[in-house]
Amino acid sequence: MHRAEGSPFVAAAERIRPRISRWAGKMWRKHRMASVAAVIVAVIALIALAAPLIAPYDPNTANGLERLREPSATHPFGQDGLGRDVLSRVLYGAQVSLKVSVLAVVFAATIGIPVGLASGYFGGIIDAALMRIVDAVLAFPGLVLALTLVLVLEPSIVSLMLALGISSSPSYARLVRSQVLTLKSAEYVTAARAIGASDMRLLFRHIFPNTLASVIVAGSLTMGFAILAEAGLSFLGVGVRPPTPTWGGMLRDAFQFIYLAPWLSFFPGVAIFVLVLSFNLLGDGLRDALDPRLRRAVSER
Repeated sequence: MHRAEGSPFVAAAERIRPRISRWAGKMWRKHRMASVAAVIVAVIALIALAAPLIAPYDPNTANGLERLREPSATHPFGQDGLGRDVLSRVLYGAQVSLKVSVLAVVFAATIGIPVGLASGYFGGIIDAALMRIVDAVLAFPGLVLALTLVLVLEPSIVSLMLALGISSSPSYARLVRSQVLTLKSAEYVTAARAIGASDMRLLFRHIFPNTLASVIVAGSLTMGFAILAEAGLSFLGVGVRPPTPTWGGMLRDAFQFIYLAPWLSFFPGVAIFVLVLSFNLLGDGLRDALDPRLRRAVSER
């Protein structure tokens, strides 16, 4: 039994696996900033996973007698308007941001990739119908569409994930479609078709694996957008409901104390800035490392 025939996605993963180590080596040699960004993302992810173990206090435990306390040895990031430890809330807030961003990217790719594959490969009325739906979704600004969907679905982590995934999926559909339109006329695809390969085998064995590089880059950049969008929606009060700590929610709570206790907005703001910047730098580095045209241009300099 051939695993490639039984599971196209496993076959695609096996084909791309040998390239991962080479990409990692090229990333470190030629894109140090992107490599540092990848390390920062990995460290923040580990911190988020270990938050229950390393957080010094319960993030939701209030102490009205110690409201708006400045950073100190016992509370390195200070205490908020309810006396809660800011450091603990920042650590737990990383869980929400990363969870929403990862699930949003997975959901967006799950919708967008099949749409792009079908639209680009089959063309005709299928392409026209799918792309008009994509155009309709793109007609709404991403954040406005996500805000509308969250209000309809009621604020929660799942609602945020669905809203951000739906608003981001058209980008994946258009990206994959453009790749498929180029790849389906490639010589190796024409040769495989000539020896009797089915449409599904052509799509998942020969075309889909060669779109993964662009999808990986898009995923990294989408995570940065998802973190910003989650923070923005939480700041507006339509994100994850309190008392769950989120970076955007912490900024909303700190806004009324911006002059009295500026550290309340500084620490979650820096966390958002560092993580989003890291994802953007990582996406730029992945794009340069995975795109053969960009690699060629760099080598010719």
